Amino acid sequence: MSDRRSSTSTEPDETVAKAQPVNKGRQRAVLVRTAQILLAVVLIAGWEIGANTGAIDTFFFSQPSAIAQQVITWFVEGSIWEHLRITLVEALLALVIGTAAGLGFGFLLARVELLAQILDPYIKVLNSLPRVVLAPIFLLWFGLGIWSKVAFGVTLVFFIVFFNTYQGVREVNRVLVDNARMLGATESQLLRHVFLPSALSWIFSSLHVSVGFAIVGAVVGEYLGSSAGVGFLISQAEGVFDTTAVFAGMVVLSVVVLIIDTVVHRVERYLLRWRPTGAADTGAN
Repeated sequence: MSDRRSSTSTEPDETVAKAQPVNKGRQRAVLVRTAQILLAVVLIAGWEIGANTGAIDTFFFSQPSAIAQQVITWFVEGSIWEHLRITLVEALLALVIGTAAGLGFGFLLARVELLAQILDPYIKVLNSLPRVVLAPIFLLWFGLGIWSKVAFGVTLVFFIVFFNTYQGVREVNRVLVDNARMLGATESQLLRHVFLPSALSWIFSSLHVSVGFAIVGAVVGEYLGSSAGVGFLISQAEGVFDTTAVFAGMVVLSVVVLIIDTVVHRVERYLLRWRPTGAADTGAN
């Protein structure tokens, strides 16, 4: 009887011990989110006050209230919807194509050492090319349509995904690979059940960055030459020195990037739900 009582009495203690890290993680997440909101409020309020008092020249920096009014006007009147759709289509195509190519080449070169050594100098040369220089060339090749912007975005996304995938596959635990081989796993089974799950954290790390770069590629391409898109709106506003519209375009793009990054984060948490979650992960997300 005494043994049963002692074992029963320890069960609540174990439950409390397991719940403590979760509670601390939630508290930290609330603290981080509150600090982020307060920082944004302070910066925006300071900007608005500076603009109203004349400390900040609104010709060069506009002011938050005018920017918010411009964004609301765009969406209410519906003038931005088609431009935003075109930019998102270009960015999505660039993200999908660049990610697929980066994953494919990353896995291939990580598994075929000889091919990686042969292509190494060429990859370094291509990665060192200034991307902005390529944009006019793509405009000549593909015209002013969406594909010149997609091609430019792919050059930004590809190398980020490629290098992360390549490094993630190469750092897979060799003992795990050897054990899978001893159990009779084929190369395709190794890729599916060992290398891909182990490299997922590297891949998603690259995707968080690639989302922003895909948007950048689309907008820069539109800025250099297009007849539609958010980059086109920003270019038109800059041509008439309308800083309010320029900042409004940047605000819209920032919100879009945050929304897409949140979706990527949700997918990452779902696919990596098998991974132990630490307090740092809970707090950061």
